[in-house]
Amino acid sequence: QVRLVESGGGSVQAGGSLRLSCAASGYTFIMHCMGWFRQAPGKEREEVAKIYTVTNSTYYADSVKGRFIISQDNAKNTLYLQMNSLKPEDTAMYYCAAPPPSRFFPQCSGAFDSGANWGQGTQVTVSS
Repeated sequence: QVRLVESGGGSVQAGGSLRLSCAASGYTFIMHCMGWFRQAPGKEREEVAKIYTVTNSTYYADSVKGRFIISQDNAKNTLYLQMNSLKPEDTAMYYCAAPPPSRFFPQCSGAFDSGANWGQGTQVTVSS
């Protein structure tokens, strides 16, 4: 059974940094695609970043481009999100996600639409 566990959230002042981690277990092979999402109170969940490990390609939402970095340590089965220059609008619950292990999603297209696996989330709060 796939399990994703996020950690590293917390409270920081604007301009600060945090690094989120997502430990994955239950996969029998290297995950070809993983992503970070966030959801603020009263807002819809949004995709923050994703990584396609086949080509080591990364994708970012415009709102975090240049400030966040997604990376994956396959040896540790861990996904990371380095968040720099944090802003109050980054405040949200952050979730990591992985596609269903039985399917392959080129360039991560559609990887998190249906049947994806999700962690329980880690809270990030940025004060001004």
